[in-house]
Amino acid sequence: KVGEVFVSIEFKNVDYVYAPGTPFQTQGLIDISFKIEKGSFVAIAGHTGSGKSTLMQHFDGLLLPSKGEITVAGEQINANTSSKSLKAIRKKVGLVFQFPENQLFEETVLKDVMFGPLNFGFSEQKAKEQAVEWIKKVGLSEDMMDKSPFELSGGQMRRVAIAGVMAYEPEILCLDEPAAGLDPEGQKQMFEIFKEYQRAGHTVILISHNMDDISEYADDMLVLDHGHLIKHASPQEIFSDQEWVKKHYLDEPATSRLTRELQKGGFQFSEMPLTIESLVSKVANELKKKGDMDE
Repeated sequence: KVGEVFVSIEFKNVDYVYAPGTPFQTQGLIDISFKIEKGSFVAIAGHTGSGKSTLMQHFDGLLLPSKGEITVAGEQINANTSSKSLKAIRKKVGLVFQFPENQLFEETVLKDVMFGPLNFGFSEQKAKEQAVEWIKKVGLSEDMMDKSPFELSGGQMRRVAIAGVMAYEPEILCLDEPAAGLDPEGQKQMFEIFKEYQRAGHTVILISHNMDDISEYADDMLVLDHGHLIKHASPQEIFSDQEWVKKHYLDEPATSRLTRELQKGGFQFSEMPLTIESLVSKVANELKKKGDMDE
C-alpha cells in the first residue's frame, strides 16, 4: 500500500511562498515532488538558502504548502489543513531545530524532556520513564535531571533538546544540523544514537552541511538549489559524480577524496566506498589480491 506502509513522506508538486501578496514575497519551494521510504536515513543537502529548513518545516506542518499536497505517515497536509489535524502529525514527527537550545523552556532538565511525552498523552509515570531513559541515552548523567537546562553548557543543552524530542519516540525524526557545537566524540556518539533509532524501524531525516556525516550515515539524499529539488539519489550515486558535486557547491566527503587519490595510485574500486570501514575493507581486499598474484 503505497500511501502508508512503505512511504514515510510524499510530496506532490509542492510550492511554498513566503509573505505572499507583499513586497517581500519570495518563493521558498518550487514544484517539489519526492517519496521517502519508511525506515530510511535521508540527508537533505544544498547551499545556504537553498530551501532545506523550509522543506523540513513542512514535515510536521509548521509551514503549510502554498500549493500541492504532502502525505506524512499516512496523514494529509495541504494549504487548508487545520491546526487541530496537525496534532496527529506532530505526534508522529519530531523536529530538532538547528539551535535546539531554543526549544528548552522548563525549570528542570527532567521536566523539559517529559514535556513531549506528556503533551502526546503519555501518563506521568510513563513520561518520566521515557525521559530518564533518553536523558541517559544521549549521554547526560542522572545528577543533571534536577538542574535548570539553562545552567548547562551549549553541548549539554543540545543533548537535552534532542532527548526531549526522542522521548516520545516519533515515527519520523527530523534533525537540522543536530551535532553542531558538539566535540567530535560527542558528534559520533549522537550519530550512532540516530543510526540506532533508524535500525529500530524509524525514519531519520538529516539536514547537514557535513558531507562526511551524510556519506557515513545516510542511505538516501535530496539536494536542493534555490527552492528546486535538483537530485534525489543515494549518496553513493551523488558523490561518485565529482563534477556534479563541484558544480553544485557541495563538499566532497573525505572518503571519496581519498578513494580518488588511491585510484591514481592504481587501486581499482567497483563502486565508491563512502565509509572509512568500507574503504579500509576494499583496500585490504585489493592488497590481498595483489599479494596472491605476486606469489
